[in-house]
Amino acid sequence: MEHAAQQLIQNRTFDEIQIGDFAQLLRTLRPEDIHLFAAMSGDVNPTHVDPEFAHSSQFREVVGHSMWGSTLISTVLGTEFPGPGTIYVSQSLNFWRPVTIGDTLTITVTCREKYQHNHHIVFDCLALNQDGLKVIDGTAEVAAPTEKIRRNRVVLPEVTISDRELRYRHLLSITSGLSPIPIAVAHPCDKESLGGPVQAAEAGLVAPILVGPEAKIRALAEEYGYDLKGCRIVDVPHSHASAETAVALCRNGEAEALMKGSLHTDELMSEVVSKTNGLRTSRRISHVFLADVPTYPHPLMITDAAINIEPTLEDKVHIIQNAIDLAHILGLPEPKVAILAAVETVNPKMRSTIDAAALCKMADRGQIKGGLLDGPLAFDNAVSLVAAKTKGIRSAVAGNADILVVPDLESGNMVAKQLEYLADALMAGVVLGARVPIVLTSRADTAETRAASCAIAQLMAHKKREANK
Repeated sequence: MEHAAQQLIQNRTFDEIQIGDFAQLLRTLRPEDIHLFAAMSGDVNPTHVDPEFAHSSQFREVVGHSMWGSTLISTVLGTEFPGPGTIYVSQSLNFWRPVTIGDTLTITVTCREKYQHNHHIVFDCLALNQDGLKVIDGTAEVAAPTEKIRRNRVVLPEVTISDRELRYRHLLSITSGLSPIPIAVAHPCDKESLGGPVQAAEAGLVAPILVGPEAKIRALAEEYGYDLKGCRIVDVPHSHASAETAVALCRNGEAEALMKGSLHTDELMSEVVSKTNGLRTSRRISHVFLADVPTYPHPLMITDAAINIEPTLEDKVHIIQNAIDLAHILGLPEPKVAILAAVETVNPKMRSTIDAAALCKMADRGQIKGGLLDGPLAFDNAVSLVAAKTKGIRSAVAGNADILVVPDLESGNMVAKQLEYLADALMAGVVLGARVPIVLTSRADTAETRAASCAIAQLMAHKKREANK
């Protein structure tokens, strides 16, 4: 019976309420409460949602919306006292001090006056914080219900606040204090491919060298309001010349990173892998997506989802080592590497499972260094401790992977795009194994994604500088 009662919501009628009766509610202000209230109301006053501005304001910290406290009064009146059937008539409130994150308000609603002719009740309303200090006081008048109402309490869906801007700023913070690096941008001739390096330059990540038709680049900047101050432009006639020239700038040391613009990936990469004038090293070139997924506890790297179409076992050794080396640069001393397949057991008919087993043994023998490998692992076992436990998998990697190694480009691209479009992952991508980091984004990627990718390239370039000292 106790459990059933907890699932019910019922009112107190006009006749049941006496002068002096009261009800209380305790609620603590959380960061997500501020963000949700702002999203619902449209009130994005920087005092509430911009920490940098808030620190310079009179309160010196982010404060909650004043009306958030008043909604708690409405919660008491509408759900408990009087409860279902209550109709608001008027409200008059005074706001005495701000509510900051972590403050706990005690809301007290007390019956002060009753009017028999229209069944109105006037309530005194008071909100005190955890220190007993007055935050809100005032009155509310309602039309109280006259009939008893008992209903099943509606269970609301869980709301998750995904602060994409905050996650974006956090990703950019990995290069805090580093100087901008010169980056050659091949053919930045559409809105996003020009906006990305410009945004990255404004964030202090890169000093762009824009390689392409100068007139077209300047016309785009004029059309979309991009400030090209500090951007060097190298005028070349077309996309092929842009790729060739941008690669040459990296090869001769004028640029420390390369960035794809609006040209096709094959056009740029054919210049990168050229045996005579390219940027190849002894390593196999591969790509890594760095994904900040709101539902996963830490950043997730996915490789290779953009370069190697159907990699061999030897290719996968390079792909994994490249990703591990990047993880070290990002501050992970021993990343957990999950080698993905459709199943978690070795099946001679599935090459991906055979490769996974071989790669793990190669790591045991020191042929892959610096990471902790396990595989084959299905995707659910790689990212979910519950799924791994259900299937009886005991592994330091399962359920907590840092790097996902996919069987081929098709599966990797699907994983990455599904995380981006269905799980609101913030994505950044970089090509590894060349003489310089390469920002290789999709033509559909936003300027935000391109700028985040530039942050990784900037960090890699600075690590290379340190290693060459």
